[in-house]
Amino acid sequence: MRTTKLLATAGLLGASALTALLGAGTAFAGSGDSGSSGDDKAPTEAGTSFRTAQEVEQGRRATAGASTGDYLYWSFPADAGQRPTVKATVKLPDSAARPSGATWRIDVYDGLRRRQSCMYGTQSRAAAPDATSVDLSCTLRTVRAWSEQWANDPLPGTYYVRLTAATLTPSDQGLPVSAEVEVTSKEVGGSSAVDGSLAAPLVPGSTTEEAAASDGTSDEENGSSTDQALAKGEPEDGWSSGWWSDRWVWTAAGGVLAALAGIGGYALTRGTGRPSRVPPGM
Repeated sequence: MRTTKLLATAGLLGASALTALLGAGTAFAGSGDSGSSGDDKAPTEAGTSFRTAQEVEQGRRATAGASTGDYLYWSFPADAGQRPTVKATVKLPDSAARPSGATWRIDVYDGLRRRQSCMYGTQSRAAAPDATSVDLSCTLRTVRAWSEQWANDPLPGTYYVRLTAATLTPSDQGLPVSAEVEVTSKEVGGSSAVDGSLAAPLVPGSTTEEAAASDGTSDEENGSSTDQALAKGEPEDGWSSGWWSDRWVWTAAGGVLAALAGIGGYALTRGTGRPSRVPPGM
């Protein structure tokens, strides 16, 4: 009877601990959702280079008007554990105004301006002669908290989106188009966690800004222009906001199960105590 009560109490305590951990994990996962409603903060124009890329938050839809042949640039922040997906839509002019179809393409670069490969998605597509729009997408690999220097893995920091027409004929040049870009991310969780982290996210210009602040100088004194500043955006909850992952849940669950196994094994092997027929002195 005593053993049964002990095991029942341990089981209840373990179930309560697991429920609390799972609830906390759900709450943290919900707070890390990268989507947001409304496009009131989304840019309505695009940059023409890496330095002038327009910053856009994840979950916002950025728009821009341009001409065929232009290079359009946007930037967005991505943190460890996220798997970003970039979607772009190019709205084309009337088919009568474009005698031939162009091939549109999106490319994504990290903070070191290394081109990142797409896991899946339609990265380039040729516009049909009667098409009114072209849809493109690129899903990156999961952003890692740390990587070897020789590797080309996605790392936390600023990412750049470049949208342009890859192939054009002289008759296609200069036609008016409008573009829409939206970035969303999926929180992958502990399956992509690694042992290590960067000293600082790969945000171009951050080290220069910190050095200037420590020297007591400003952009005006250095002769630099604020409108040429590189991207400084960061996630809503700050960098490394995804420190919580399901690894914490499974680690704690394993510890609870190990404790229950130890208590159960002790209860089963301890016996019933000293037999009544044995004198206390022996």
